[in-house]
Amino acid sequence: MRISLFVTCLADTLFPEVGQATVTLLERLGHQVDFPASQGCCGQMHVNTGYQRAALPLVRQYVEVFSGADVVVTPSGSCAGSVRHQHAMVARRLGDEALARRAEAVAARTYELSELLTDVLGVEDVGAYYPHRVTYHPTCHSLRMLRVGDKPLRLLRAVKGIDLVELPAAESCCGFGGTFALKNAGTSAAMLADKADCVLRTDADVLAAADNSCLMHIGGGLSRIRSGVRTLHLAEILAATEGDTR
Repeated sequence: MRISLFVTCLADTLFPEVGQATVTLLERLGHQVDFPASQGCCGQMHVNTGYQRAALPLVRQYVEVFSGADVVVTPSGSCAGSVRHQHAMVARRLGDEALARRAEAVAARTYELSELLTDVLGVEDVGAYYPHRVTYHPTCHSLRMLRVGDKPLRLLRAVKGIDLVELPAAESCCGFGGTFALKNAGTSAAMLADKADCVLRTDADVLAAADNSCLMHIGGGLSRIRSGVRTLHLAEILAATEGDTR
């Protein structure tokens, strides 16, 4: 299967290793991955802060770039949620029905990584090896908007060598929420402190998640208290094989 990678602007600029891990994983499973260089931001931050008209060109760009793709994968539940639940809505509200219909068609072929692996490719054991104690944080958009359920956990449970431990209050938000963390810094910090406390209670070496935005937020909190807990994207664990030093 030919798969197009939507890497997201956050991964592209700050966490390129996540896009690389996604490609490594999918190619190991026998699939060809292409990376359209003209891709850009999904526009989620514009929509979420009320700038829908500014998001419209970004919606149009996404549709133009990926309209010919058989399947689009993104290592972000947040951005997959934006594509599937915001793109057509924005186009329709701003009077572009033709774009809305095209956006719906492309959105139907856009998947978060764990969805692609389990629902489309029909695989849970991806041949990964990761001999560390890991706990998993289910991010809000993947959990509540995409409803991926336990798909990431099923993939992690199949990883050889892993010691996967349950995160207390796992479904509680980490407090990031994009601009929420800026506009409501005090509340965000309190939520982050609760999440960090839950992570520490697991004695995990690594906190995993499927969104770099949440990992960036939680990782910053864990680093400031010198916890020693690393953060790692789901794709990086699934791409790991024996001999890797991740």
